[in-house]
Amino acid sequence: MRFRFYKHRFIFFAISIVILLSGIAGLIINGIMLDIQFKGGSILKYTYVGTVDAEEAGNFVEAALGKPTSCQIQHNMAKEEQMLIVNLANTEAITSQEQQTVTDTLAAKYPNSDFELSESLTVEPFIGARFFKNGILAIVISFALILLYVAVRFRNIGGLSAGTMAIIALFHDAFVVTAAFIVFKIPLNDSFIAAILTIIGFSINDTIVIYDRIRENRSLMGRNVSPEELVDTSISQSMSRSINTNIAVFISITIVYVFAAIYDIKSIKDFALPMMFGTASGCYSTICIAGPLWTMWQNRKRKKAA
Repeated sequence: MRFRFYKHRFIFFAISIVILLSGIAGLIINGIMLDIQFKGGSILKYTYVGTVDAEEAGNFVEAALGKPTSCQIQHNMAKEEQMLIVNLANTEAITSQEQQTVTDTLAAKYPNSDFELSESLTVEPFIGARFFKNGILAIVISFALILLYVAVRFRNIGGLSAGTMAIIALFHDAFVVTAAFIVFKIPLNDSFIAAILTIIGFSINDTIVIYDRIRENRSLMGRNVSPEELVDTSISQSMSRSINTNIAVFISITIVYVFAAIYDIKSIKDFALPMMFGTASGCYSTICIAGPLWTMWQNRKRKKAA
């Protein structure tokens, strides 16, 4: 059974536009939050006993220092200890006096919790900015190499057009992952770069499988077959593989996220949640975006030639 992907292309494009607009709305409402790794600042880790509210503790520290502060609680099951992580993302690193102010504030507000500073980490602003630029550069280089690879490997079906449409689909997936970080108010950090690069790898793999089928079917069906029929047939033949593979990946990532949520491992949660959205987007863009866009390009070339 062959589904008319090209015929319904504008429905797929409309869905993508709605997703893009939702991400832009989230950007306007929430803005982009950079983590200490990209912005610079300090992280203070305190061990404690008893019960502490992370949001309340963050408000106390922010009022005492006058700097943006966020706190999170981490449970170390191996050492059977609780840890309060104080994040002070700022353009300037925290001084020793300010660090003592944080310790004194927590001790005064929670006198029975026995706060003890176990670790202090400082990232200078210029180091964070360089780390952010290098991460974005890695993403840009990956796009360029993918475009070059697809253009060379699929040159007999219009390599440049195939590579360009694959890149557009990858931009779509990268935007969905970024939107997930923004909507769920997850600060951009190294997990963001890792999630983007991982989704790019998953998505381009699916797209290459469909391009392979297009190349094979062009030989089997002849040169006179229309691009619409060629693409619809190729996607229909590859669709079950793409969907099953992405469902397996999605379930695996969901399980990782659930365990990270149970044990309150923030770094893994910040990676797994956007990855869930990126996996779904990668499957969708491969099937519904890349193929129809390539068909539109081929039809335009035919009209020009005519």
